[in-house]
Amino acid sequence: MMLPLIDGVFPALILAGALDDPLGAVQVGLLIFGGSATVAVILAEMSGTPREQATIVMLVGIPLILLAGVQAALAPAIGSVLDIVIFERFAALVIVAIAAKTASATIGDYLPNPVVIIGLGLVASIDPAGAEFVVMDNPSLVANAVLAAGVGVAFALAIALGGPYLRGCMDIDRFRFGSAVALGLLPLSMLGMAFGQAPLAALLVAGVFAIDLPLERDSSDSATGDDSPTDSLGALTDGGGSDADDADSSDDDSDSGPYPADDSTDTQGRAPWL
Repeated sequence: MMLPLIDGVFPALILAGALDDPLGAVQVGLLIFGGSATVAVILAEMSGTPREQATIVMLVGIPLILLAGVQAALAPAIGSVLDIVIFERFAALVIVAIAAKTASATIGDYLPNPVVIIGLGLVASIDPAGAEFVVMDNPSLVANAVLAAGVGVAFALAIALGGPYLRGCMDIDRFRFGSAVALGLLPLSMLGMAFGQAPLAALLVAGVFAIDLPLERDSSDSATGDDSPTDSLGALTDGGGSDADDADSSDDDSDSGPYPADDSTDTQGRAPWL
């Protein structure tokens, strides 16, 4: 959760105007401070009771909120020495790189680190002519930054408290792919394209489809439980044994191939939901 503050992604989003309104702050909080990385770390790597995990989240979250406010307060001073139009494009490129890394670790191996992209953006957009030291120039921007960090912490806290349930019904890979799609839409909305809060909507849809409720399994269990023991015996007359063998062989043949609705693609490593 601290990584966006350390590698410069969050200050870049502040300077690019991604936190100019409260809804944008909520969107950044869920995608940058929350997202699939936070979900994966809490559900797959953290141990202990939900209360212990929530305590760890709060120990990280309180400094996170404070640092986010400090960076937003210093953002006007940093922005005074940059050409914001050029820097916005590099900020969008950083988010695209993070989205690609989220979607595929193989693609991420060929992409530069976000710190490198932000560094190149600073070099390309630096304009010291208008340099001035301004702190807390826009209180609403600081409030939106604190809101974004608070939303991210609240998201992580909800995942930690609901961990025992989510571990049994949430497909992390499915949510990871949906988060990558949402992150890929965020730069387009930052650059002024008519996407609005489409990244937030994509993340919500990804969360809905990542929940795999065991309703179908329960219904199938109840259906098999309703069968009477006599149904499995069948009526045996002259030649009945051979008929049963033929039926068994035909069932084996039907089970060996895919159902009409199944995907028969032989691509290795392909997730079923893709």
